[in-house]
Amino acid sequence: MLSHDQVWKAIDVLASKHGLSPSALARRAGLDPTTFNKSKRFAGERPRWPSTESIAKVLEATGASLDDFFGRVAVPPPAPERQTVPLLGLAQAGIGGFFDGGGYPVGTGWDEIAFPGSPPDEGVFALEVSGDSMLPAYRDGDILIVSRTATVRRHDRVVVRTLEGEVMAKILQRATARSVELHSLNPDHPPRLLALKDIDWMARILWASQ
Repeated sequence: MLSHDQVWKAIDVLASKHGLSPSALARRAGLDPTTFNKSKRFAGERPRWPSTESIAKVLEATGASLDDFFGRVAVPPPAPERQTVPLLGLAQAGIGGFFDGGGYPVGTGWDEIAFPGSPPDEGVFALEVSGDSMLPAYRDGDILIVSRTATVRRHDRVVVRTLEGEVMAKILQRATARSVELHSLNPDHPPRLLALKDIDWMARILWASQ
C-alpha cells in the first residue's frame, strides 16, 4: 500500500530529475504553481493527496510513464537477513571435537562471522589464521571462509586437515585416486605429497579478509 509521504516524495523526485522545483513542475504541467507546494500537502493535520488528474498532467509534461512514477513510490524490499557462519581458530581446527565424521562443524557456542555473499550452505565455515605459517598469502588474524561442499579443482586454494591434526593452506596442484600434491603459498616451502588416507578433510577457500 502506498503512503501519503511516498506519493509526494515521488513527485519531488520527478521534479528534481528534470531540474525543476515542485512549483516549476506544476507550471510545466499547466497546473496552479502552488499545487505541489508543501503547504498544500496537509489540510490542518489531515493529509491531502495529489489528484489523479494532476499526476496524469505531470506524466504527460515530463514524458514519464506510469510505471516510472510508481517505481519511485514502491516500498523498498526489506534488508536481507544477516548471514553468519561458524568461526574457528586454526588451533581449534587442528584438534578433535569440532568436526563430525564428514568434516563439518558440529556443536554449539561457536563464534560467528558475517558471510559476505548469498546464504551459505551447511558446509561453509570460517578459520582465523594464527602465526606466520601461511605467509605471504595469509597473515596472522586474516579470516578464511572455506567450503567443504564446493568442488575443488586444480590450482584452487584449499585448507587441508590431516588425520594427525595438521591444518594448512595450500594450492591443489594435482589429485589422483590415492594422493594429492599440494604446493605451498610460500615459495620457500617445498610441495607436499599426501596420501588420501591421511587426509581428514579438504575445503576450498572461497574468500579471505585481506
